[in-house]
Amino acid sequence: MSTAIQAEQVSKLYHLGEIGTGTLSRDLERWVARVRGKEDPFLKIGETNDRSVAGTSDIVYSLKNINFRIEQGDSVGIIGKNGAGKSTLLKILSRVTSPTTGRIKIRGRVASLLEVGTGFHPELTGKENIYLNGAILGMRKREIDAKLDEIIAFSGVERYIGTPVKRYSSGMYVRLAFAVAAHLEPEILIVDEVLAVGDAEFQKKCLGKMKDVRGEGRTVIFVSHNMIAVKSLCRTGILLQNGEIALQGDIDSVVQNYSKSSVNQSARTIGVAEKGITLESLECSDNGNQGMFEIDSDLTLKVSIRSEVHHELISANVFFNTPDGSLIFQACSHGTPVEPGHYAFICTIPANMLNDNIYALDVMIVERGERGLIFVKDVMSIEGVEKKRKGAWLGKFPGLIRPMTLPWKIEKAVDVPTQGEPI
Repeated sequence: MSTAIQAEQVSKLYHLGEIGTGTLSRDLERWVARVRGKEDPFLKIGETNDRSVAGTSDIVYSLKNINFRIEQGDSVGIIGKNGAGKSTLLKILSRVTSPTTGRIKIRGRVASLLEVGTGFHPELTGKENIYLNGAILGMRKREIDAKLDEIIAFSGVERYIGTPVKRYSSGMYVRLAFAVAAHLEPEILIVDEVLAVGDAEFQKKCLGKMKDVRGEGRTVIFVSHNMIAVKSLCRTGILLQNGEIALQGDIDSVVQNYSKSSVNQSARTIGVAEKGITLESLECSDNGNQGMFEIDSDLTLKVSIRSEVHHELISANVFFNTPDGSLIFQACSHGTPVEPGHYAFICTIPANMLNDNIYALDVMIVERGERGLIFVKDVMSIEGVEKKRKGAWLGKFPGLIRPMTLPWKIEKAVDVPTQGEPI
């Protein structure tokens, strides 16, 4: 099988807050180095792209020493946290920008769907932009004519196809852009998280179309935070972390590694004491595997305390909140008498109750069910992920929780004859 894309020592460097190096002398120094065939002197002081940490240099690597090979007909998922360098890599692959060092070898025509509106001229109509994109891909007019009706039908914006796209909503932009990119038969299709703008029905159509493109032997590169969609579509994966490749391989192992690295923490020592009770720690695990929990597995919470004196009734409470602090629900233990010693309050959240969201956890220790002894906010954040699902629907289920095991009873209704109908 031939190679569709090969990246060799690709790096992308940015100067924060400046255009160029910031001074004329630095620009001249860089120019002289380039003319003499030397390395850019300012690459040596570039820092890793960790957006959560303040740096000492105004030069940062968005991508650093990226090496990979993608075979023709492969489907590759590129995943990572926000700021990991995914979109920068796709822009380099799409030739929107060039790497600072290294090179990319690409065999075949590339169609990309990156940001909303990329590749569209706002003053041209939807139909004119279809021809513009086809011409950019090197297609002849008659080839585009043969695909035109199919593109318009797939996009679902037929009524507005003669309207300048500057008047389109973001959803209409994405619908038409994806239809153009997928139907003009590129050898390589690159799709960014922009599909999240579309509605659930259109997302399903897009994923189905990308599977068709993959089945035709063309190469698909897909970036998304929807792990269900990534695992459904892609065979291999690349995990980016702070602008570098942390792992590449089969998609299951890459997603699993990303899941474990994305959680804030799965255990935290607290050590807050009040009236002879010390709240020692909170632990979260799914079947003993600490880290990001799978929502189709039981989630175990363990609140550990130490008592110095006798207490008549003590209970533990864990609050599940949204990241912005809105309460979702509260898990409360029953009150129990405690003597001096260590105690663990253990609660099991059943599988398929939580959604694939981030939850911020607070902990409270209550005496006699009426008085809070200890209350600690934002003890930890945990994130649920869904790695497998039955059925064709691959989108995200709405809601902060999604109890899937509620008992339902289905009865067939008795047919009641209408008036005048013989019984």
